[in-house]
This record gives sequence, C-alpha cells and structure tokens, in this order.
Amino acid sequence: MVVGTTSNAGKSMICAALCRIFSRQGWRVTPFKGQNMALNSYVTLGEDGSSGEIGYAQAVQAWAARVEPSVEMNPILLKPQGDMTSQVIFGGKAVGVTQAADYYRDYFEPGWQCVQDALAQLALKFDLVICEGAGSPAEINLKHRDLTNMRVALHLNAATILVVNIELGGAFAHVVGTLALLNEDERSMIKGIVINNFRGQRSILESGIDWLEDYTGIPVIGVIPHLDITFPAEDSVSLLERRSRLAPADLHVSVIRLPRISNFTDFDPLIAEPSIDLKYVMPHDHLGNPDVVIIPGSKTTIPDLLVLKAAGMIEQIQAYVKSGGTVIGICGGFQMLGQSISDLAGLEGQPGEYEGLGLLPITTSINGAKILRQRQVASIHPQTASIDGYEIHQGRSNLTENAQIQALFDDPDLGMVSSDDRIWGTYLHGLFDNGIWRRSWLNLLRQRKQMPDLPIEIGNYQEQRDHILDRVADSIATHLDLSVLGI
Repeated sequence: MVVGTTSNAGKSMICAALCRIFSRQGWRVTPFKGQNMALNSYVTLGEDGSSGEIGYAQAVQAWAARVEPSVEMNPILLKPQGDMTSQVIFGGKAVGVTQAADYYRDYFEPGWQCVQDALAQLALKFDLVICEGAGSPAEINLKHRDLTNMRVALHLNAATILVVNIELGGAFAHVVGTLALLNEDERSMIKGIVINNFRGQRSILESGIDWLEDYTGIPVIGVIPHLDITFPAEDSVSLLERRSRLAPADLHVSVIRLPRISNFTDFDPLIAEPSIDLKYVMPHDHLGNPDVVIIPGSKTTIPDLLVLKAAGMIEQIQAYVKSGGTVIGICGGFQMLGQSISDLAGLEGQPGEYEGLGLLPITTSINGAKILRQRQVASIHPQTASIDGYEIHQGRSNLTENAQIQALFDDPDLGMVSSDDRIWGTYLHGLFDNGIWRRSWLNLLRQRKQMPDLPIEIGNYQEQRDHILDRVADSIATHLDLSVLGI
C-alpha cells in the first residue's frame, strides 16, 4: 500500500513505478485504488465485452504492470460535477448522483462491499496488489468512513509506504503529524517512509533522515529526486503547475481550462511532441492568436459553456475563428461548438436549451443514458488510418437539417470537420494517441505556416508512454529500498 501525507505527494507515480518494477521481476501484479475522485477516466473492456469506467491513473498503472485495465482496479469512482455533487460510479457503472454530505450515509456500506468484492476478484488473478491511497490517511474527521486508505491496508494486512513531497515544504512535520494521527494498528502497517521530489544533494538531508528514523522508529527507504518527466496528471490542479516549453516551438496550442475539465490526458501526446508548445488558458484570460484552440471535455458541459459566455471567451473564440483560426472540440467541447445544447431534464443543473458557439451544424440533447465504449474506427480525414479511442459522454448530437459537413471517421456520428479544415469536433477520447492521425493533423497546421511536414509513419503514443513508464521505474528503483516490504 502506498499512502501520502498530502494530496500531490506522488502516490500515483510511485505506484506505477512499483507495478513496472515488480512486473519485470515476474510477478503477476495489478494496481488498485478503492475509491478515486477524478475527472480523468478511462473505458475498460471486460472479458464479457462489457464496458466500465475507472480513473485514468489506474489505467496507466495497469499499463505499467503490463496488464489490461479492469473495473476491479478502481471499484469506486467519484466524478465531481459542481455544486458539491458528484456522479457515483460503482464497478464501472454510474449508480447515481449525490451531495457530498449524503455520500457516506447512502454509499459507505455498499461502497465498502464493492471494494472488498473487487479485491477478491483481483486475488484470483494476481500475485501482488499495489494499492494506492487517496489524499491523506490521517484526516481525523473522515477516517471512520475512509474507503481507500488504512481501512484497505488493514483489510489486506498490506505492508505500507508513507510518501511525502518535500517540495511542498514541512516534510518532516507532515510525516510526524500523519503518524501521530494514525491509531496503533494503522501505524504498525507503515514499514517505510519515502521522501519524494527532492532537489539537491542527499547529504543535506542526512541529519534530518537520521532524526526522523530515530524519532519514528520507521526507516526512510527512499529519497527520490525531482524527475523531469511529464507523467499523466490525475488532478486538474496540476495543470496550473505545468510550464510552457522553454525552447522555441513551431506550433502553439491553447487548451481552454474549463472549470470542470475532464480527460485532459487527451493532450499528453501533444505535450510529448517536441515541436509543440501547449498551454492552458483560463476562461477570463486573453486568448491571443495560437495556431489552434482546443475546447476539451467537461463533466458538465452546459455549466462550463455558461462560464465561457460570462467570461467573454465565447466571443473571443468566435472572433479568432473569423480571423482564420482553427478550433477543435473534444466530447463536451464538440457539443459546445454546435448550434445548441438542450437539457430538458436538468441533469446538468437548470433545465433548458442553451445556445452553443454556432461553429458546427449540430444540436445536442443531454439525457440520462451515458455512452461508454471503446472504439476502433477508420479515419477519413486528414489521413486514412486505423484509429483506437474511447467514448464517455452523456449527450447525443445530430446534424441540423441540410447540413453539409465532412465526417472524420467511417462512423459519421463520431466526429466532423468543416470544408476549410478550420473547425473540428469529435467524441473520441484518445484521438491524439494515434501517431499517424496526430502527425497528419499537425501537418495541416504546419502547411499553413509554410513549414515542412513531420514524418507520419510513427508509432502510437502508447509506445512513448511505455518508455516514460520505464524511465520512471528506472529512476525510482535506483533510489528505493524495497527489502523492508518482505517481497
């Protein structure tokens, strides 16, 4: 089990590294996070062909373990949708929407059963489970109803690592305070302390490490240096910490940082492109004149659309398009590009019909049945290629009467592009993961700037992601002593 003194301690990355490390040693290893709150999600495909939804971080950890993601790896997923409410997903399927104050009253007992059932299923298939906690295990007002930290560790009798991000400051106090707020049974599970994200020479820390080990009686099993590796972010707050590329870039990409942005891992392949500078633009910011603007997915499309209207971003995007700019909308962003979005049942708040940006000839209706599936399709434009991705959306879009538009894929409902290649829209998450399509699309942008084409015969992003996971595992393994775990 890996728990952290705070959020953003580095738990997800360390769990991914452990999955790769133990997989290399020949273990059948799986990740696990009992309950996750995140807007980045991934669609799994069960052995029976059914689809399910889990946190994207657990999908990455599964790939690190070289196994297929499954719903048992993240049995409870909470997707915040504003106004202190979240969609509740058990076993990959949405089971309701709840207020924060009501969640543990209504879902704690079935949630704990869901966690235990998932662990029992994983035990049938794997030798080793790498469990990730959430936030801090020492939130005294929440501990009695915590479904994902020390309750899981105690249930499994799991050797537990406590991780602290030293860059946040107060690392020693965080460790000591966390241990002080655990009860005796919980504290006995902690077998090692990891100091993460350290910049500088370890010798500077030695006196503090000696004191910490003597005071707590728990060994410091690793001091992990700051890794200059872009790892998939779990929380949208992390987007604000990402810096623009320092080296000159050929293309500048601006992503609108929606209040309820979801599945922004769609853009990791663009961040990995050496010729691109990608930055996030807040709704109230000045848009400028980038080479392309991306409107990403949203957990609640209509409220985010209204935020863009109130901030004046809608007018900025429309003016940008009128001056020759290029826009691509993905999922919720695709819906926003249309003529209107209706939500007659009020699933996203106040019932009604709302005007979109008017850039694509579609209308969208929000309804209760979520579309959740993996997709394999053929692209038509800008390059013929086999495309893999997944859909997660709660609305259906239809072409307006007499609409003239070019389909992106052999399934015309999945995406479209204007005749001048300026306005793009798709429901397909993971589109940029497809190397041939991504490079062909980038070459259209480059041609407008009279730049030479990039080679398109490249592998998909999953190959780059696998190299990233290898680098993370190699870097962390060098600085981590796992002998105390008894594995």
